[in-house]
Amino acid sequence: MKSKARIAAVYTITAVMCFGLFLVAVNTGSLKVTPQQLFRGLFVEYDKTVATIYDLRFPRIFIAMLGGAAMAVSGVLFQAVMKNPLADPGIIGISSGASFTAVLITAFYPRLFFVTPVFAFLGGGFACFLVFRLSWKGGLNPLRLILVGVAINAMFTGLMSCFNSATGSAYTGAASIVNANITMKTWDDFKTLVCYAVVGLVLSACASKRCDLLSLEDKTVRSLGVNVNGSRLFISFAACLLASISTAVIGPISFLGLIVPHIARLLVGSGHRILIPYTMLLGAFTFLLADTIGRTVAYPYEISAAVIMSVVGGPFFIILLRRSVKKNG
Repeated sequence: MKSKARIAAVYTITAVMCFGLFLVAVNTGSLKVTPQQLFRGLFVEYDKTVATIYDLRFPRIFIAMLGGAAMAVSGVLFQAVMKNPLADPGIIGISSGASFTAVLITAFYPRLFFVTPVFAFLGGGFACFLVFRLSWKGGLNPLRLILVGVAINAMFTGLMSCFNSATGSAYTGAASIVNANITMKTWDDFKTLVCYAVVGLVLSACASKRCDLLSLEDKTVRSLGVNVNGSRLFISFAACLLASISTAVIGPISFLGLIVPHIARLLVGSGHRILIPYTMLLGAFTFLLADTIGRTVAYPYEISAAVIMSVVGGPFFIILLRRSVKKNG
C-alpha cells in the first residue's frame, strides 16, 4: 500500500513532466516560441508564429495525449477483466479489429467521418468476442488468451495491409490509420476523439471498484452480492470503447496499454481508484513522448509513434511473457 504523500508526489512529478514535455513538443520543428510568447499569443494578442503552431501542432499534441490516456486506461481495464497482466488492446487484436473497420468506413464512406469511432467500436467489440470465444476452454487460461489474441491481431493486421496495398494507398485517411500516423491530424480529429474519449474515461472511473472486486475469486465476489458477469461486460464495454475510439483516430498502437499500467502499478499501487486516473496521466505523457521522439530522432523525417512504442514494448512484452510462463506453467 503506497502512502498518500508518495502518491501525491508521484502525481505532481508526472504532471510537471507532462507539462514540460508539452512545451518541448510545441517547440519541436522549424518554428519555436518561448513560454511567454506562447501565452501572449494564445490569450493576449495575435501572434502569427503562435497561430501557426496552434493550427498545426496543437491538434497533434492533444490527440497524442488524449489517445495515449485512453489506450493506457483500456489496457488497465482489460488486465482487470481478464486477470491477465499481459492483456493489451494492441496485442490481443482489439485495436486491429477496430482499425480495420475504421479503414473501411474512412475509405468508402468518408461522409461518416464523425461517427467512424462508432463503427470502430463495433469492429473492436467483434474482435474482443472472438478472443474470448476462441480462448474459452473450461475457463480462461492467461497464456492461451494471449496466443489467440495475437492470432486475431495478425489476421486483422493482414487484412488492413492487403486493403492498403490493393488500393495503392490512394485513400490518405485510411492509410494514416493503417500506419498509425498522426502527422496531419486537425482540430476536427481532436473534436471527434474527445467526444467519445470523455465518455469512455468517465465509464472507466466508474468501473474502478468493480475492477478491484474482479481481482478476487468469482465465488467471493458473488458472495458479496455482485454480478460478476455483469461487471465483466461493463468493464469490457468501457475498455473496448476506449481502445476503439483511439484506434479510429490515431491508428493501432501496440504495447502502450501494456507498459503504462505496469509502470503505474509500481508507482501508485494496484488500487484502481488511484491507478486509473494516474494511468490517464502517464499514458498521455508516454504517447506524447513517443511521438516527440519520432519527430526528432531522424529529423527532418519522422518515425511513427507506433514504431517507437513497438521498439520499446517488444522487449518489455517478452520479459513479462517469460514471467507469465514461469508462473502459469
